Amino acid sequence: MSSGPIPDLRYKGKVTIVTGGSKGIGEGIVREFVKAGSKVVFCARGVGEGRKLEDELNKTGPGEAFYIKCDVSKEDEIKNLVEKTVEKYGCIDCLINNAGWHPPTKTIDDTSVDDFKDLLNLNLVNYFIFCKFALPYLRETKGNIINMSSLVAKIGQPGAVAYVASKGGITSMTRALAVDEAKYGVRVNSVSPGNVWTPLWEQLACSSGNYEKSKKDGEEAQLLGRMGTLEESGQMCLFLAAEATFTTGVDMLLSGGAELSYGKKTQVDSA
Repeated sequence: MSSGPIPDLRYKGKVTIVTGGSKGIGEGIVREFVKAGSKVVFCARGVGEGRKLEDELNKTGPGEAFYIKCDVSKEDEIKNLVEKTVEKYGCIDCLINNAGWHPPTKTIDDTSVDDFKDLLNLNLVNYFIFCKFALPYLRETKGNIINMSSLVAKIGQPGAVAYVASKGGITSMTRALAVDEAKYGVRVNSVSPGNVWTPLWEQLACSSGNYEKSKKDGEEAQLLGRMGTLEESGQMCLFLAAEATFTTGVDMLLSGGAELSYGKKTQVDSA
């Protein structure tokens, strides 16, 4: 008689890279892939958080976790991570680009040209570099790439011109790369989360001056009346990697229906 639930081993033995994997959505992805039996190489700048997650997951399994410190704004560190992954595990089956940043609300008037360039470099260019260095190995395994984008790439967001532009670039780059890589058997898809309850979301709610209202507003932006979870983020990526084998060039919405129906959208300038 079984003593517990049967482990989900949909990605057993597969080698996965997850960027920005020590917290938030990235952490959720790392956890779900390790639970599915994958050998997960993940990076982040924070060594303490990375090592802590690595140690925890390697005690529970059934997959493996391997942390590498990496600043995704630096090409040489990205190349090093890809090379170290292949050196340790011999191949790459899946690349999940997740590392990025959402700056505080700023209108275009308050966003400098350098601010715009820097955010594109951090959020979009790092994805391009990871894809470029990982693809020779992904072609060998007929693997797949998952680029984490955002729902705001489709619906826009106030005070976030640079961020929305970076995410729109990710979604478009995903489609173009899917076209080019199909001949090698490599699938390329993106995931666009809406409101997912992350440490960053909690931080923003705390700094709003009214934590409960901020959280409730975030929850009620979805038809399902709640925010997504880190676990659900990981499960979406696992589905794309392990099961959606006839899916490429698709942007999967992880939004709880936030983009559906009408709502009050008029912004009145009271100045």
